[in-house]
Amino acid sequence: MILMNDFKKEYRVLKPEIDKDVIKVFESGWFILGKKLKMFEEKFAKYTGTKYCIGVANGLEALQISLMALGVGKGDEVITVANTAVATVLAISNTGAKPVFVDVNEYYLMDAAKIKEKITKNTKVILPVHLFGQIADMEKITKIAEKYNLKIIEDACQAHGAKQNNQKAGSFGDLNAFSFYPTKNLGAYGDGGAITTDSKKLYEKCLMLRNYGQINRYHHEIRGLNSRLDEVQAAILGVKLKHLDSFVEKRNNIASLYIKELYDIKQIKLPKTMKNNYHAFHLFAIKTRDREKLMEYLTANGIQTLIHYPLPVHKQNCYRQYNSISLPITEENSRNILSLPIHPFMEEKEIKTICLLIRRFYENN
Repeated sequence: MILMNDFKKEYRVLKPEIDKDVIKVFESGWFILGKKLKMFEEKFAKYTGTKYCIGVANGLEALQISLMALGVGKGDEVITVANTAVATVLAISNTGAKPVFVDVNEYYLMDAAKIKEKITKNTKVILPVHLFGQIADMEKITKIAEKYNLKIIEDACQAHGAKQNNQKAGSFGDLNAFSFYPTKNLGAYGDGGAITTDSKKLYEKCLMLRNYGQINRYHHEIRGLNSRLDEVQAAILGVKLKHLDSFVEKRNNIASLYIKELYDIKQIKLPKTMKNNYHAFHLFAIKTRDREKLMEYLTANGIQTLIHYPLPVHKQNCYRQYNSISLPITEENSRNILSLPIHPFMEEKEIKTICLLIRRFYENN
């Protein structure tokens, strides 16, 4: 079976480094808000090109805490996309604010040309999603935010290692959110997340918000959450961060091979990379009207595939108040998108096997 991700293979490769650092945590007897977390936060801030990093429990809470730090609440509006994991929108709802959806472009990213028409007197934040490993058009989004005095929070949960004009994902916004869910380019061995920023004031507020809102122990200045990246996961992430750039390069090599092998199959649409972007290829998503049949065929031949995402957020039952709005490109994507396996430990023969099977499928259909 060729898997979407092979965590066992990854661990075998990184085992000596990971075991060494995790054992140090166990021997230290300190598991929450300790030295390993501080070290990882400093390294990840440096990696993203920002001044500060706050480790939190998961990507959803990285987004929610970012919104809370900016004072977003009831009566406010946050412009985002429905072409994303539901966590993006849950973070907005959890603050009491209203999500306002714009459609996406051919890169599966927020269409900056459609933002202005959604801005109202209640708009407080633009929250673009760097989907599948590619950064949204932050130059245009930033100009709009500056013109209308809006804040930006990047949902960079799928974009570890991506760049735009040589600037790393997670360094464009006022606050920026990452997930370290195991499938991510930089994944923990459990849940985890982080926020990056250049603002000392926002950094200090996020530190309070992740830890019950306390400025120091038992003194609670604001109402916060219990959302802390633990020492074990910080140790694991610290090891994996050293390998992130090489792993992203391998993802790009795999994507290039997919494109080379599949470019002439007219029935599928391959992912595109925006000009001045370095795609991190968290996912390799193709589009085909034969999705279900192709998915069944590949499964029958030992290839795991997934759909990201079969039902966009605005069509979910928990957001039924938005069910009637029209986002045509988002909806078309949800009907035709299919993610093929991509991870740094894939072998060339596995990629060629997948491509050969796809070619055979279309030759016989």
